[in-house]
Amino acid sequence: MIAHLNLLTSAMVSLLTSRGRLEAEVVLLRHQLNVLRRAAPQRLRFTAVDRLIFVWLYRLFPSLIDAVAVIKPATLLRWHRGGFRLFWRWRSRSPGGRPKISRETRRLIREMSLANPLWGAPRIHGELLKLGIEVCETTVAKYMVKSGRPSSQAWKTFLRNHAAGIAAMDFLVVPTIGFRLLYALVILRHDRRQIVSIGVTRHPTAQWIARQIADAFPWDEVPHYLIRDRDAAYGHVVH
Repeated sequence: MIAHLNLLTSAMVSLLTSRGRLEAEVVLLRHQLNVLRRAAPQRLRFTAVDRLIFVWLYRLFPSLIDAVAVIKPATLLRWHRGGFRLFWRWRSRSPGGRPKISRETRRLIREMSLANPLWGAPRIHGELLKLGIEVCETTVAKYMVKSGRPSSQAWKTFLRNHAAGIAAMDFLVVPTIGFRLLYALVILRHDRRQIVSIGVTRHPTAQWIARQIADAFPWDEVPHYLIRDRDAAYGHVVH
């Protein structure tokens, strides 16, 4: 810990040192490093703080990778990628799960689905809201009693019959080296599995998405169905 404090103090003092003295000090430190490397073991041990200092200096000045001597540049890059994954794992942590559904509500959903086999999750969800029970539609579908026969054509059959008129779009999140996020909107056709458009932005809005859709499909190539998820970024402009 004292060595790390000395390193921080030296960095602060170097800000007030003349350029000529700094260059001489760098040459002296490089020579001392070469002397120590001749007597050092083949495999050095680094603490978590040591790795953090290396990664942070590389993060501030990527060109310093050429000055790395005690470790391989590939090792420093691997540490940087590991720190990147840990950072976004911490940023993406869940603040808490959904509230648990009571046993009475689960039993009521099962009884309603058994008594009304033609009702789907949206209908049962609406009836529960009338009773003052607030649950999401996906929760209703989870606890419904599944019937043995499909009420309509399967999704695979629908895709096979209408693939020529179906397109789909979805967002991909691309993290940058600066720990920022870029959002890529990918639009593709189902018949030939062909990507027709890829748009990238840092701030996706409903107007921007609508413009991407309009640019991807000319008037004579507009699909009959456009599949998407329920992302709030689409807004009321995209239907």
